[in-house]
Amino acid sequence: MDQAPGSPQGPKGPGDQEPQDTPSLPTCYRHPDRESGIRCTRCERPICPDCMVSASVGFQCPECIRGGSGTGHPPTATQPRTLAGGTIAADPRLTTKILIGINLAAFLVQLSLGDRFTDSFDLFGQAWLSGRLQGVAEGQWYRLLTAMFLHGSYIHIMFNMLSLWWIGGPLEAALGRARYLSLYFVSGLAGSALTYLIAAPNQPSLGASGAIFGLFGATAVLMRRRRYDMRPVIALLVINLIFTFGWSNIAWQAHIGGLVGGVVVGYAMVHAPRERRALIQYGVCALVLVAVVVATLVRTVQLT
Repeated sequence: MDQAPGSPQGPKGPGDQEPQDTPSLPTCYRHPDRESGIRCTRCERPICPDCMVSASVGFQCPECIRGGSGTGHPPTATQPRTLAGGTIAADPRLTTKILIGINLAAFLVQLSLGDRFTDSFDLFGQAWLSGRLQGVAEGQWYRLLTAMFLHGSYIHIMFNMLSLWWIGGPLEAALGRARYLSLYFVSGLAGSALTYLIAAPNQPSLGASGAIFGLFGATAVLMRRRRYDMRPVIALLVINLIFTFGWSNIAWQAHIGGLVGGVVVGYAMVHAPRERRALIQYGVCALVLVAVVVATLVRTVQLT
């Protein structure tokens, strides 16, 4: 029961105890007498306001800014790194802007040249087109990649590009350009491969959704790694999955394939140990690409 306002507080008796379950914050590794809930985005050690150095993503400690990583060894880098080990760029969203520009440029070409251009680069397994048998099964493997930059309508590209900006920009800043670009393409190809593997051979598919769902998956992994509130990204992902399975003419296979690929690659990006970070990160990307090739070969054998 709460104590009434203004009531006197008597001396504590033998049975009165102070609450023991009040959580305490960690202390700054440079100033042990100061509590702090902020951690360096590079080495993840707690730092107090006097030790915080503003970076493009969060705050870093003075030792990481100097490139020494707090290990006592000589500096191994001339500039601070992201959580995943990537270089922090002056414009952390540049790659996302370029990807959006490529998608918009491809859509303008689609509008200018019409269905003939789209039919030459969208994804389908095997179908008669322009008087001959075409598709990935007929050796047109490039369709697995080119379909990632085509869209079927104004609404289609608008939703995808808004999602790419909202999700991709912060993720690029957290991973670094090279790792972000690897995640994007590996996720997109995973979505294309699953579509080719289980969709009807003559069902066309196009759009950046597979890659974007990969970014969703990696963002969820990153937020869990940093112990952020997961509810916003989970709610957004659930809404997208409802649209995926609730509307017709949506290649759900690309969404699921991209999501799985993004979670796998994203986990490797943010959880790889620092000593073998690049090897594990790009090794997992290579393994997912091997799975893409195997799935493509299996489906090609089935269709031919």
